[in-house]
Amino acid sequence: MSKVGFFGRWGGAYIPEVLHTTFNELQSAFRAAQADPGFWQEYTALMAGYSGRPTPLSFAENLSRHFAGAQIYIKREDLNHTGAHKANNVLGQGLLVRKMGKKRVIAETGAGQHGVATATMAAKFGFDCTIYMGEVDVQRQRPNVFWMEKMGATVVPVRDGSRTLKDAINEAFRDWVTNVDTTHYVLGTACGPAPFPEMVAWFQSIIGREAREQILASHGRLPAAVYACVGGGSNALGVFQGFLDQPEVQLVGVEAGGMGLDSGRHAARLCGHDASAGVAQGYKTMFLQNDDGQMLETHSVAAGLDYVGVSPILSHLRDEGRVRFAAATDAEVMAALELTMRLEGIIPALESAHAFVQAYKEAPQLAPDQAIIINQSGRGDKDIFTIAHALQDPSWREFIIARGREYAG
Repeated sequence: MSKVGFFGRWGGAYIPEVLHTTFNELQSAFRAAQADPGFWQEYTALMAGYSGRPTPLSFAENLSRHFAGAQIYIKREDLNHTGAHKANNVLGQGLLVRKMGKKRVIAETGAGQHGVATATMAAKFGFDCTIYMGEVDVQRQRPNVFWMEKMGATVVPVRDGSRTLKDAINEAFRDWVTNVDTTHYVLGTACGPAPFPEMVAWFQSIIGREAREQILASHGRLPAAVYACVGGGSNALGVFQGFLDQPEVQLVGVEAGGMGLDSGRHAARLCGHDASAGVAQGYKTMFLQNDDGQMLETHSVAAGLDYVGVSPILSHLRDEGRVRFAAATDAEVMAALELTMRLEGIIPALESAHAFVQAYKEAPQLAPDQAIIINQSGRGDKDIFTIAHALQDPSWREFIIARGREYAG
């Protein structure tokens, strides 16, 4: 970081005066945790005993044979508790909330995995919990909404704007401004005002720390490349941090290409041509916006990737040339998902499948003695409605119609 809260020219904390004291308190708690080896030990013990870490690094033998190039390894964050990498950050922030003495947590969620993780953490630690979720995402991620509510969280559908992730974040900040004394905002990705980007990345670094040890044990040397999908950027930064200090390891972030980068229906901030520098939601980064600074509509088949901004840390790493960015279209994502299911019996989340797309494009160009890692940030069972609809599965359609009649009857 060039100065506190900034990564190169990106980041900062553009917040209202009413939140300054709260942010100072959070900054102090986070710095104290970073400086205390006992805190990281407490955190890793919690992740081991409650969340099931370390997650495995699985060798994808069939996929490796299919592409006849690099050896393909998959970091299985889908096997983390609640089915995604989100628990890493949420449980870490939960420990900070407990140390700060607050009794209520709020969060935003898009794909619903962060909401489920936050509701899980709140149930474990005994916090009141409110989750803000865009109305569009509430509809396409109904199973996750069900579980959040069953764990005691209040889920608030957000009907403003595009009714997706950015609007949920706005509503969460409005809540926080009103309830700063009792409430902590568990921001779910490495975005927002400082110290959130650095703090979320720090908790998620557990992915990369494990992956580095695991690939050395399994393959005997570092990978040629590491692939991760990029919405806000937390899972990508998590796995990349295990290899940032090794320039020979390519780091590849894959954004939502949606219907194509020239379609106007995508969420590519760092590899497209529709984004520009801006300040919104408390920080400076690349946003999908027009010449007047109005945020553009985004699109992705994956609910967790259709955010208008991106982590300021990733914007900086792109400027530095350390991370390369690509985009995967919805059609490519569905094809990669089907191939992964049929050849390996593994079901990536739609978000994670974006990383698989780019890895599959590049694996055949590498030698068989090289390895690549794909970070599978989550599992695909949450996406069953979207996937079945996209595949036009007739038996699923018959099931939904019959179940609808049963409920109506």
